[in-house]
Amino acid sequence: MRGTLYIVSTPIGNLEDITLRALRVLKEVDLIAAEDTRHSAKLLTHYGISKPLMSYWGERERAKSEVVLSRLLAGQSVALISDAGTPGISDPGRVVIERAIGEDIPVVPVPGPSALVAALSISGLDTTEFSFIGFLPGKKGQRLKRLRDLSVEPRTLVFYESPHRIAETIGELHEVFGDRKAALVKEITKLHEEVLRGGLGEITVMLCTRVIAGEYVIIIEGRKREGVSFEEALEEVRMLMQKGRGRKEAVRIVSGEYGISRKDLYQQSLP
Repeated sequence: MRGTLYIVSTPIGNLEDITLRALRVLKEVDLIAAEDTRHSAKLLTHYGISKPLMSYWGERERAKSEVVLSRLLAGQSVALISDAGTPGISDPGRVVIERAIGEDIPVVPVPGPSALVAALSISGLDTTEFSFIGFLPGKKGQRLKRLRDLSVEPRTLVFYESPHRIAETIGELHEVFGDRKAALVKEITKLHEEVLRGGLGEITVMLCTRVIAGEYVIIIEGRKREGVSFEEALEEVRMLMQKGRGRKEAVRIVSGEYGISRKDLYQQSLP
């Protein structure tokens, strides 16, 4: 009989933000696979949980996934946790989860805290539809290209960013997106939690007077549909084509969205 892999969400800051079910599972499993055992030990000690603990962080993830898999195949239950939030969501865990699924091992979610959902809930921006981007590329050229691709996205956008790059990223967002409405959430659920709301230009100025520390969630409103010029619509056709859409399909989508002549868009999009 095979064991079960539990994907357990843990607090993103405040240790009280953990479910009763998560605590029960952590107490009952045979092994806890943690992103960083030193970090997770604080949570486990706080709740009096004493279980075998192993790390799967960074380069260890692929090798340690084999250890986790062998325990699961032997019938043991394993809880997978990251330092904060949900494993696999901008955190390690994907390799272990994929291997378990490949072996037909039951994978059970134990949901809980999520920085992106928590930040969205207090952003004041439209949450009907949103696109989670996570961390942007490290290299500036790749980062700017990614932002230009996202500049035509109509849904609310959610990014994660580290403290050492937050000022630069906000500046680049302002440069590419213009002065769109945004919310910058710092150290969510922690002692120094703070939310900056306003246009990206305003947030850029506010950030200059703040202490840069901790993790950040950036939420930005999507591209407004009204008042789009022909050139902007044509650029969106090109963006869709770069993402794999055929020319006719891209023209049809953009033409229908903005009420612009399909024939004109098609002709102008030709090389």
